[in-house]
Amino acid sequence: MNNAIYNFPLPDNELVLGYKKDSPEREQLEKEIQRQLLNPIEIPLIIGGVEVRTAQTGQVRMPHQHSHILATYFKAGEKEVQMAIDAAMVAHRVWSDLSWTVRASILLKAAELISGKYRAVMNAATMLGQSKNIFQAEIDSVCETIDFLKFNAYFISQIYEMQPRSAYNQLNKMEFRPLEGFVFTVSPFNFTSIASNLNMAPVMMGNTTVWKPATTALLSNYYLMKIFQEAGLPDGVINFIPGSGALIGKVALASPDLAGIHFTGSNATFNHLWKQVALQLPHYKSYPRLIGETGGKNFIFVHPTADAKEVAVNAYRGAFEYQGQKCSAVSRMYVPLSLWPEVKSELIRISSDASMGNVTDTGNFINAVIDEGSFDNCMSYISYAITSDDAEIIAGGHGDKSIGYFVEPTIIVTTNPKFKSMEEEIFGPVLTLYVYDDDKLQETIELCNTTSPYGLTGAVFSRDRVAASYMCEQLRYAAGNFYINDKPTGAIVGLQPFGGSRASGTNDKAGGEFNLIRWVSPRTIKETFQPATEYRYGYMME
Repeated sequence: MNNAIYNFPLPDNELVLGYKKDSPEREQLEKEIQRQLLNPIEIPLIIGGVEVRTAQTGQVRMPHQHSHILATYFKAGEKEVQMAIDAAMVAHRVWSDLSWTVRASILLKAAELISGKYRAVMNAATMLGQSKNIFQAEIDSVCETIDFLKFNAYFISQIYEMQPRSAYNQLNKMEFRPLEGFVFTVSPFNFTSIASNLNMAPVMMGNTTVWKPATTALLSNYYLMKIFQEAGLPDGVINFIPGSGALIGKVALASPDLAGIHFTGSNATFNHLWKQVALQLPHYKSYPRLIGETGGKNFIFVHPTADAKEVAVNAYRGAFEYQGQKCSAVSRMYVPLSLWPEVKSELIRISSDASMGNVTDTGNFINAVIDEGSFDNCMSYISYAITSDDAEIIAGGHGDKSIGYFVEPTIIVTTNPKFKSMEEEIFGPVLTLYVYDDDKLQETIELCNTTSPYGLTGAVFSRDRVAASYMCEQLRYAAGNFYINDKPTGAIVGLQPFGGSRASGTNDKAGGEFNLIRWVSPRTIKETFQPATEYRYGYMME
């Protein structure tokens, strides 16, 4: 028996490769892109390690060329969802008792497979299926996915060291038990790494999952599942079931074995799940853990001392990288009148320079939004601004869905700080700015704090460090991830654990210890060496 006490070292973050022309990684990626373009695949359900095909199917299409089919996938029905729950419960008996170092070794092997053997596969699948350019795919589907896996192995070794103090005549221990039941994971389309971590964080802590992947991210998510299996993940620990969210959720939430929900997606969907769980509380074996990261209406607040070019560049990147489809993307900005002419000029210059198109053209900074529903939603806000008396579009404003779902990065300037696109989440390439009078700084800070129900990310730009600190304090509940002189996107695992509160979720900070702790139910164990042999207190025997 190996009784060594082992601590995993603090890992380094995965290096982001450059993909310059003629580099080995560029050549491998281009070859893999062509392979996936020319070879559509089938995506089955994977339940208890077994591939399952059903009578209902759907198609995975490229957002930037929606006539091109990448895969045919099979949809779960109620029977298959129950099969997945049963498989998760069977696997739980073994997985929950397995040494945590064995669990960690599987995660670490998955990380190595993604770093090397499957790097091009994961990048190509994310580029083609989710319309990300090379850089956006690399930092997500490869680097952040690897970081989650490696840092979680490190964090668990730190958590398990948290032990109570013992005293005279007793030994005290803390056992970090997995939750009693299965975890229902619901992953989004926008980050392959989130899909991985929603499953692998609870799995690292000894839990098993029933995974409902986003239909618009199935290609990369399926490859993830296959990599987990190759890394040695036992059958049934993760059960991959594409299909209708409403149907899958209905069956999963009806199970008395539901132990938790790990979710990233819309505020409305998470609220619905929470309400359904609340209605069925007496039905469950224990109170389900509800961990969710939802929407955002993220901001940049510009102080009059800020550098205008820094503001414009970071606003453009923060708003329009991956077409504004990041939970953290900038969608509203407050600019002082004194800086506005220079900021405006720079934003227009960048807008005219940045190109939009297919992900296979490496010159394109902007690609397609995820599907037709997203396209129509973005265009509805743009159309509203075009016809409004208190708004002006200074860049973008057009869209075309004939070949792919392309929406021009659109910048709206409004005279109304409560304008519709200043308040509502759009989740697309639309940035709305409000220009404030320099002498109304405090009132505008309060507007920024109260305009949106969300509290995910935000940034302030200022060369006056005292002013930046003051704004940080004033906006302390407006953002769970706050940035000073940087865009409010790009949180890195182990450096900036990610999550927000208010209507943005439960703020359990993926990429840190906080999230992992939610997936255990601690048990305190006290052993007494010399039990009492007399019921009376000492003073009673005087």
